[in-house]
Amino acid sequence: MSSSGVKIVELVPGEKSAMRLLRYAIEPIERGAIADGNVEQPEQVADALNRALRRMGSRTRDAALAMPASAVITKRITLPAGLSEEDYEFQVESEASQYIPFAIEEVNLDFQILGVAASEEDEVDVLLAASRKEKVEDRVAIAEMCGLKPMVMDVDTYAARQALDRVAGMLPNQGQGLVIAVFDIGSVVTNVSVVLNGQTVFEREQAFGGQHLTQDLVRLYGLTPEEAELKKRVGDLPESFQTDVLQPFVEQGASDVMRALQFFFTSTPYARVDRIYLAGGSSVVPGLVEAIADRTQVPTELLSPFQGMEIADTVREKQLRLDAPALVTACGLAMRRFDA
Repeated sequence: MSSSGVKIVELVPGEKSAMRLLRYAIEPIERGAIADGNVEQPEQVADALNRALRRMGSRTRDAALAMPASAVITKRITLPAGLSEEDYEFQVESEASQYIPFAIEEVNLDFQILGVAASEEDEVDVLLAASRKEKVEDRVAIAEMCGLKPMVMDVDTYAARQALDRVAGMLPNQGQGLVIAVFDIGSVVTNVSVVLNGQTVFEREQAFGGQHLTQDLVRLYGLTPEEAELKKRVGDLPESFQTDVLQPFVEQGASDVMRALQFFFTSTPYARVDRIYLAGGSSVVPGLVEAIADRTQVPTELLSPFQGMEIADTVREKQLRLDAPALVTACGLAMRRFDA
């Protein structure tokens, strides 16, 4: 559930591969229903979710949801190895109280043991995540209003990483040694992450998204925001759109990507990026991939989380190619059913 819409992906075991895309749906929501990651109009979001579920025709009711990263506090800590589950819970709760700016009883808290700490063999690295209960409950309530049974509450960036890691595993040498930059271009912001050998080495958020394109349409052609969004989707735009609106937007996007990479190079020990993936609903703007590849001189492509999966006959593959970059997080969530 994002500021632009609701996205659902249903995966099942494949016959010849591990996963099969059975069905998916994308349904826009009214402007302002979700703002800055907060659910402001739950009924409007639930209406969109219900429409998406009806379009899918799925009988599945177990669901994995995601919180926006901005609503989750995460911290990597080090704890003694070999503790019981109960002891880890106690230790994590004690540590979390140092980093959470509100009472511990007001949050949902979870943790994941990452492995042996690099510094000490008798310690482990642990990732803790905490979010205000009310923010979690907002999304759970919407799912339950639509007859779903929430089983998992993830973080959107972690869910997207699960999908990315699967795609990176199909690169030569399973992507090992490659510095991979992902630009997730949403309606309002672009989330930048750089990954090396399965580890995130850089993250950044930039104020660039598809809403800029919408605002230009509103300003230049006297449209309402709703009319502009509709015309963007169906391609019903004036002849001058290409030169007056699209080209400046593409150039701005390429400049922002280049600026983010320069910031990455100057603030980390890394001096190169080997591959760029574009994700998010605004990444499919015509000419953007080519402009970024030209500006950065780095191989650039749209990220399809369904690469190497079986695709059900009921899924229109031509439409899926356009929609896939917007479904990275939803696909990562659906992959949770395959967790051991």
